[in-house]
Amino acid sequence: MTAKIRPAKGSPHARIHGVGGYRPTRVVPNEEILKHIDSSDEWIRSRSGIVTRHWAGPDETVAEMTLEAAGKAIADAGITAQQVSGVIISTVSHFKQTPSIATEITHRLGAGRAAAFDISAACAGFGYGLTIAKGLVVDGSADYVLVVGVERLSDLTDLTDRSTAFLFGDGAGAAIVGPATEPGIGPTIWGSEGDKHDVIAQTVPWDAYRDQEVEKFPALRQEGQTVFRWAVFEMAKVAQEALDAAGVTAEDLDVFIPHQANMRIIDSMVKTLKLPDHVTVARDVETTGNTSAASIPLAMERLLATGQAKSGDTALLIGFGAGLVYAATVVTLP
Repeated sequence: MTAKIRPAKGSPHARIHGVGGYRPTRVVPNEEILKHIDSSDEWIRSRSGIVTRHWAGPDETVAEMTLEAAGKAIADAGITAQQVSGVIISTVSHFKQTPSIATEITHRLGAGRAAAFDISAACAGFGYGLTIAKGLVVDGSADYVLVVGVERLSDLTDLTDRSTAFLFGDGAGAAIVGPATEPGIGPTIWGSEGDKHDVIAQTVPWDAYRDQEVEKFPALRQEGQTVFRWAVFEMAKVAQEALDAAGVTAEDLDVFIPHQANMRIIDSMVKTLKLPDHVTVARDVETTGNTSAASIPLAMERLLATGQAKSGDTALLIGFGAGLVYAATVVTLP
């Protein structure tokens, strides 16, 4: 006789209940970057839109930044750490392979025996984490899930590489995903283009540095023009698919929060998607730089904190980066 598996008893829907962010105290202007490369402030601004970025100090570790952002998100959601039953952390800059940083965070937050794991999906990591969290809540495997994107990309920046030295920043952004009576997180359009896996990549593997095959510590590199063309021409299509899947139009949107990689990419996507003037567009990249997995939640938190966006607004999110990977979805802001 075949046993029947009892169906899951989760929430009918899920939504974001709260967000939190942490930016390191040290602000690094373009002038500091220019000490190491032959360029100009005007060139950096015209190519990327970046004016300043935040770099973490010795005490602002991946764990400490995560705890700061997570604590704010939990408070913003109006729950306690004990109510968190899942912790998902997206990062490419936590240098300890195992155990996951998520397990340490779970313990230090006081989240009891919550399921905890890390994911590596680069700049699409927050979107991946949000999708997994939604599934856990709807399935009934978790009540509230903490999703964090956190990076210390200054540790992986080659200050002498003219194409990347000015791009990256540090920080952490967090969100609490939990039950909802109405859809608050739409279908996710996600995927990868693995034939382009080496377009954005680490310069050398860790073991090459360990074995002293190379002298330079591994850093991030990218084929800038290839990435730019891919993001401009392909990611607007993915964003449109996410709108269609959620059953909303550009006119229905209140907010657009793309990955904060480059101001020119953001402006191009706004134009291609034909977003109306009333849509608030996150341009956090100007003062935060590219923080990979942290960029979308950090931008979301800032828009809400400054009143540029409000609770209940409909927002389109899209992340894209190394892999090449991408994830887009429509959400209701907490």
